[in-house]
Amino acid sequence: MKIYLIRHGQTDWNIQGRIQGSHDIPLNEAGRRQAEQLAKGMDSRLVTRIFSSTLARAMETAQRIGSRQKVEICPMPQLIEVEFGKWEGMTWEEIMEAYPNEYRMWALNPDEVAPPGGETQEQVIKRCAEALKEIIRITGGREDIAMVSHGATIAYLVSYMMHNDPEVESMIVENASITTVNYSPLTEDYMLLEMNDTSHMLEE
Repeated sequence: MKIYLIRHGQTDWNIQGRIQGSHDIPLNEAGRRQAEQLAKGMDSRLVTRIFSSTLARAMETAQRIGSRQKVEICPMPQLIEVEFGKWEGMTWEEIMEAYPNEYRMWALNPDEVAPPGGETQEQVIKRCAEALKEIIRITGGREDIAMVSHGATIAYLVSYMMHNDPEVESMIVENASITTVNYSPLTEDYMLLEMNDTSHMLEE
């Protein structure tokens, strides 16, 4: 079973460097073009279903793929972006200035420390693991599927699949990128095949 982990296209907050988290920010014009290019890039990666975060930027990206491949979109709230609480809408520079102690504690131990009003890494991984379990139950672990989600969520999810590999934990997930993981229903193991592929993107 191949699992294609896909990040949504670009938004205005991406350009501004603002933390989006659970805020429902739509794709911008460039993001919609990226979603189209991504959908074409998925032509060689046919799937039976697409599971998507319920946030608009992810759903719109998923819909471009689903429309092209004529497959069902399955909304999954467990795949939304990490909730960053009071930090949402801010840049990292603004966060470090306004919340220096909280930021320092979170950066040192994101597993157990959450941004004010947000989620810990452990909480995010727990809900993503539940989503994976449900997807494997639905597909029997024998269908190739796509999961459309968000940068931090995908990084945490791949880290979970790879048993906290430090190289994976530091991965930067680009807009409209594809990360491919193979799942074996026999061993229940995951194997990372390709990380953060953006070769389908055309030069702007």
